[in-house]
Amino acid sequence: MYGSAATVDSIDCTKGKIRAVVNRSLVPEDPRHAENTVEWLLKLDPDADEALQIAALGHDIDRAIEARKVQRADFGDYDAFKAAHARNSAIILKEIMDTCGLAPGMQEEVYRLVCNHEVGGDPRTDLLKDADAISYFDVNLPLYYERNGWEETLRRCEWGYRRLSARMRPVAANMSYDQPELNALLERAVGEASASALNDGVLKRD
Repeated sequence: MYGSAATVDSIDCTKGKIRAVVNRSLVPEDPRHAENTVEWLLKLDPDADEALQIAALGHDIDRAIEARKVQRADFGDYDAFKAAHARNSAIILKEIMDTCGLAPGMQEEVYRLVCNHEVGGDPRTDLLKDADAISYFDVNLPLYYERNGWEETLRRCEWGYRRLSARMRPVAANMSYDQPELNALLERAVGEASASALNDGVLKRD
């Protein structure tokens, strides 16, 4: 699909450099979230190709580079912040892929996937969005709550739940945590997201 230049060595180089950067992130859940997003990707589609796997591994890489990461405080709108974060992560990944000599066609697809991973819009970006979104509930939520408290985590959970496809919402809703307050928070987030979406039609059947 991407030409003979998409060698095993260039793919391994790209993944290795992504991991090296993400593992230095000051956000403690970032390394696990990167790997967990790949795991969910392969659960949802065992045949997901290398471009999707690279995109899943590196989709949040800008958060790991303090000098380059997009700052939430610079944006009045959360969706605009997320879009800028996605573009910045794609740019950083392009630099890594260039260094590793990844095939141009695969580079273009990884760049496209990461730019659109927050919003989806086609089967491949929708798949990546679902893997990323469900991994937040699987891995990120407890540490996010430790840093940000109830109200901000509730807002983030509602936003994340609304991102999920219809097939993945029950998976998120049935997550269970060791801390009772997190189970209560998730139940409230799911309820509020579902109730508000009934009014504005966001949670469409898809």
